[in-house]
Amino acid sequence: MLDPVRQEVITQTHTVVIKVGTNVLAGSDGKLNSDRLQSLADQVQAIRQSGRKVALVSSGAIGAGVGRLGLGQRPTDLRHLQACAAVGQGYLMRAYEECLARYGTHTAQILLTAGDFDNRTRYLNVRNTILTLLEWGCLPIINENDTVSIDEIRFGDNDHLAALVTNLLQAPLLVLLTVVDGLCTADPRTHPQASLLTTVPVLDNQVLALAGAGRSPLGSGGMPSKLRAARLVTSAGESVIIANGTRPGVVDEIFQGKPIGTLFLPQGGTVPAWKRWLGYTARPKGQLIVDAGARLAVQGKGTSLLPIGVAQVTGTFAKGDVVSLCDPGGVEFARGLTNYSAADAARIRGLRTEQIGAVLGTFPYEEIVHRDNLVVIV
Repeated sequence: MLDPVRQEVITQTHTVVIKVGTNVLAGSDGKLNSDRLQSLADQVQAIRQSGRKVALVSSGAIGAGVGRLGLGQRPTDLRHLQACAAVGQGYLMRAYEECLARYGTHTAQILLTAGDFDNRTRYLNVRNTILTLLEWGCLPIINENDTVSIDEIRFGDNDHLAALVTNLLQAPLLVLLTVVDGLCTADPRTHPQASLLTTVPVLDNQVLALAGAGRSPLGSGGMPSKLRAARLVTSAGESVIIANGTRPGVVDEIFQGKPIGTLFLPQGGTVPAWKRWLGYTARPKGQLIVDAGARLAVQGKGTSLLPIGVAQVTGTFAKGDVVSLCDPGGVEFARGLTNYSAADAARIRGLRTEQIGAVLGTFPYEEIVHRDNLVVIV
């Protein structure tokens, strides 16, 4: 049975980002499942032959390294994780190349770190590279650069990376392939009567609370990370599907419009590329805590943030850095590019516009954050 909403989403999908988790690709011993990898490659190729563009975010380098080295389980310390990634990444790429060789499809390896998304120039370079590869008919295969990353291995996951890539490409759909059928009304491991949610119109705190805290032995994410990724993408106006990647033909069924997995619908209109980077990609360097009146003016009236509305400045940042705008309770509601460094912002906070020059000895800007360089994210 086909789902009209799914069919509409698929019809509008000219570019799709597919993320596949380690536990979809590998067994409990970490060794790659060649049959499953070939099936995924076949399904990705079918999408490409339909005229759509595909970017593949693939986990599995560390898991493949675990299996290749016969370790039996994923290490927990940094140096062993990085060594596993170094061994496994080349093995993973070779496996993809072999699976796609029958189609004459060229693959391209792209290894990224969080810094590639924070820096605007590097961000645009990544975007241009991926778009050029898609233009040439190549399949970009994207992963974290685990051999040099630190925070990414400890705290990050490829669900978040896939969401960033989706927003980078302005792809209408992100498909997260995992080892569960989707989001359920409760954790099915402890509540056998739990039912699958086929469609989530609004990804609010109530929905986030449905995620269990479980994490698989070889992977680094879990349902909480997938819901965070889904919120990042749907907030920018795109759709997300979480589905079971171990199900035979799952990607084919998704692109036939069948109600497979859980569909998360977009929230509001599509966000422009510049504001996607500013509001949903680059990591803030600091915080501007504003009073209730300033939040109302910025969020409700679309004004700039003036010094008089800033109550507190935290973090270390320079002019032009991305900063968070938070209300008195510390809740982030916007992000923007600051006109002042943290030191200067702290000196002029709470002041009226005409007082800035007397304190700083110069009067470069009326606003700490101009409305043209500001994105409301709630």
